[in-house]
This record gives sequence, structure tokens and C-alpha cells, in this order.
Amino acid sequence: MASIRFIQSKDNARLRQLRAALQRPSRASGAVAVEGFHLVEEALASEISVQTIFVAADQQSLLNTLSIPPSVEVLALPAPLLEASVTTESPQPIAALIAPPVWQWPSLLGVPTPLLVVLAGVQDPGNLGTILRSAEAFGASGAILLHGTVSPWNPKVLRASAGSVFRLPTMAASAEKCFHQLAQAGIPAVAAMPREEAAESRCDALTPPLAIVIGSEGAGIPPEVASLCAHSVTIPCPGPVESLNAAVAASILLYEASRVRPPR
Repeated sequence: MASIRFIQSKDNARLRQLRAALQRPSRASGAVAVEGFHLVEEALASEISVQTIFVAADQQSLLNTLSIPPSVEVLALPAPLLEASVTTESPQPIAALIAPPVWQWPSLLGVPTPLLVVLAGVQDPGNLGTILRSAEAFGASGAILLHGTVSPWNPKVLRASAGSVFRLPTMAASAEKCFHQLAQAGIPAVAAMPREEAAESRCDALTPPLAIVIGSEGAGIPPEVASLCAHSVTIPCPGPVESLNAAVAASILLYEASRVRPPR
């Protein structure tokens, strides 16, 4: 592990970078901030580029169980200084700056029997993080974030994804670009709708290759995006519920698609 350097000033350049990355995750310039031992551990295990680790000076023992490459900068600082720089209500004694992975279309589309999830305006960070976690759990080949969807590097998204965002190929794109790429790859899109005649349990449209399109929590899928989908699907709800939470719906549909996906 690299040697530990102690800092005392709130004006330290790296600490300013940490604060900026946490406050403006969608505009981070080359670095993303993660908070908490679990996410730092996941980032290191995922073999993405970890640039700097920040640890409270009285909690340096946390570093002993982490596999930290010598190239990683490690900074120790007074706990109150670190707590003042992070955004969680219950601050963690460790954080890091990472270089977010950069994915290209072949990573998402150029795999056997692609299974994708397209997020059309999902704005709740907890929902997006849960969807990304479910996508990785059910073997999805990637996620495409259309305009209006929260940044995958939002701190709440990171926590809800439990590290999946580090590994699942994820790209932001316009609807036009997304559906052009899907068409070029021969991947039909299926719109998840709150009410339809066909139920997912009877719909063969969920057989991969496919892209499952999930809309925003309130408005659903924009009409201009739904019109680009080859099929629509609804999850039947016998109970008196109008519609499911976006993350719950996405997880059910990803599970159903993974069940009938040919072995890879």
C-alpha cells in the first residue's frame, strides 16, 4: 500500500475535489466520489481506477483489510474535516475519488443474446441504483440512461446499487441515438406500461435479445419514446394497486427475461 499523507486544511486541493464531486456528480470532471467502507471496497475489487482514498485519522485501521494498489494516493485527515466534506447524514470515516469507467456501445450490444434496461427519465436515485443492482443480478448486459435520468454517480444511486454501477456497462444517450443503436444491433425494445391488455406472464416479447424500457416514477415512459418500442408489457397486479414502483417493475421484468434467456 502507498504511504499515508496527512492533511489538515479544508482548502486542500484533493479535498476540494471530493466536495465538488459529491455536490455535482453529473458534472464531475474526470472523478467521481464514493463514501463508506463498502463502496470503497467494491471500487477496489471491481478493478476500476481508484485515484485517492480519504480516511479519518482515528480510523486508519480500516485500510488494513483493503487491497490498495501502491499507485493510489491515501490521505488521512481529522474526522471532523472529513465529515464536513461528505454529504451523508451519518458520515462515514472513509471516502474515495475514482475515475468512472468509460463504456462503448459494443460492451452493451456486442454480447451473446443482449439483455438491456433503458431508463427513460428515472429521477429517483434509490430507484435507479436498485435497477442497476437488479440488472447486474439478473445478468443484463448493460443499462442505457436517456435524458432526464438521474446521474448514475449520484451518491444515493451509488449506495443503492451496492457497487453494481462499477461493473455494469452503463451509457447515457439520447433516445434517438439509443434506438438507432438498438435497431442496428437487431434488439427490439419493450415498453413497461402500467396498464395494457397483455400481461408479462403471457407475453413472449420478454425473450432476449431485448431492451426493457422503464419510465419515470410519475409520468411513465414519454409517448415519443414509447412509440419507438416494438412491444409493450404490463405486470398483472391482482391487488388494488394502480402501478408498481419503477425499481420493482424493472426487477420483475429483468428476472422474467433472464429465466427464458438462452444459455450463454
